[in-house]
Amino acid sequence: MIQKLIFSLLLLIAAYYSYAQPKRFEYVENKMASPFTIILYHEDSSTANRLARESFLLVDSLAAIFTDYDENSELNRFCATASNTAMYRPLSPALFDILLRSKRAWQVSKGSFDISLGGLTKLWRMARKTDQWPSPDSVAAALNQTGMKYLQLDPRTQSARLLKPGIQLDLGGIAQGYIGDQVMRFLQSQGITTALIDVSGDITVRGHPPGKSGWVVAINTPHHEEEWLHDHLYLQDHSVTSSGDLYQYMEHEGKRYSHIINPKTGYGLTARKSVTVVAKDPVVADWLTKAISILPLKKARKLAKKLDAEFLIAELEMDELKFHHSKGFANFMKTFASKEEVH
Repeated sequence: MIQKLIFSLLLLIAAYYSYAQPKRFEYVENKMASPFTIILYHEDSSTANRLARESFLLVDSLAAIFTDYDENSELNRFCATASNTAMYRPLSPALFDILLRSKRAWQVSKGSFDISLGGLTKLWRMARKTDQWPSPDSVAAALNQTGMKYLQLDPRTQSARLLKPGIQLDLGGIAQGYIGDQVMRFLQSQGITTALIDVSGDITVRGHPPGKSGWVVAINTPHHEEEWLHDHLYLQDHSVTSSGDLYQYMEHEGKRYSHIINPKTGYGLTARKSVTVVAKDPVVADWLTKAISILPLKKARKLAKKLDAEFLIAELEMDELKFHHSKGFANFMKTFASKEEVH
């Protein structure tokens, strides 16, 4: 009788721990014209489903503020009206925060990251869509309507002003990291300790899946979307972003121009390279890929070190793949036998 009771008790304990073990839940929705993936671990499916729904609502609310595709977005309304007068205009907390972080990124990167290139972004976006190379005059005119020095922010009143008419701000180089960070912060506030957020390749992870010590993330080569580097990243409590001309580019007179624009020239970069940045802060990981794409290698190393970030540059030269990386990047790389382990 005692043995039966002990056996029954052991079964109950085993059933309890089996139920209490966190399960993997994955959700994918199309946001900002790209897949937005949330992977989280939780014991209860209804709670996980609710958190995913609320996370996607948060994504929608932030994307509606930051987009430059909608003339009624808060960003575009600010750009349209702010330069009419020298008055500061109040902004929502989210828009003020991302503009403040963008201004700091511009300062610390010595201008290599610049959100005031919105006019150029739209010019080249249309050029790629119509396959019509823009005239030098149109590029020069759009370049003339840029300048982060004209964006002034007042933290005391959470307001901003643009002192030069015609400047269009473009948050495409920082918004994905910012939104991913906000979603992760929301999940953590709800008690989630293990999660992955993938905003079209801008990935943020916290904790680690059960039975593993980190998340596995693969890196594209710069010349083929289905070709991966042999070693993968192994991350815990970090973010990773990659930028390059693999998906968005334009060819003209034998040259390939990336969608990443050089703030000094107004033209896309022509080097065939992919830049991957690993950082604690997903916002830094996002914008730093663009800055490192533009900066000389020595300055890129210096900037990454200052921001406690690591990077890998994979560059295609004469059909040969060459690599440059910061000192600590190799610490995140690991060889895996199977692709099934990649999250």
